[in-house]
Amino acid sequence: MKPRTLRPYLAGALVGVLATASVLVSTKTLGKSQYLGATTSFVRAAGYIEQAVAPDNVASNPYFQRVKPRLDWQFLMLVGLFFGALAAALLDGSFKLEAVPPIWKDRFGSRVRTRAVGAFLGGIVAMFGARLADGCPSGHGLSGLMQLSISGFLSMMGFFGAGVLVAHLVYRRHAPAGRSS
Repeated sequence: MKPRTLRPYLAGALVGVLATASVLVSTKTLGKSQYLGATTSFVRAAGYIEQAVAPDNVASNPYFQRVKPRLDWQFLMLVGLFFGALAAALLDGSFKLEAVPPIWKDRFGSRVRTRAVGAFLGGIVAMFGARLADGCPSGHGLSGLMQLSISGFLSMMGFFGAGVLVAHLVYRRHAPAGRSS
């Protein structure tokens, strides 16, 4: 059975409506002075869990002295996003478990360990970039674009440009032996 898909323009319009609603909820209803950002949620949740094991480490950490570790509404929102995406994939028939995606298998082989190392290293690069930029692509790009911010447009151009470059480097086709590409 072929998965049902949402038309791109309708999906884009729904994202816009959802983003506008989230701004209204986070700034008006929750009393935040800025649009929400969930980039620190995992760090705060990790600190919350670490408090149970090594409370002295958390107490002496300068970051956690400023930002209290906790499980807050932003973290619960991220958990909800996971389960919402899972429900959507199950409902439209596109959900499937695969250890190695076909495009990765075609380029690098079917070893799960190679895929896991690649995903782990990619995660490190993404996390370093998000911390270096003081925010994630969603915060800089999507909310920046909604606010028509120059930095949002520049960020998105950088994200898309880097994505195209990395996709080309990682997934480019190799010419058969004896031919140049």
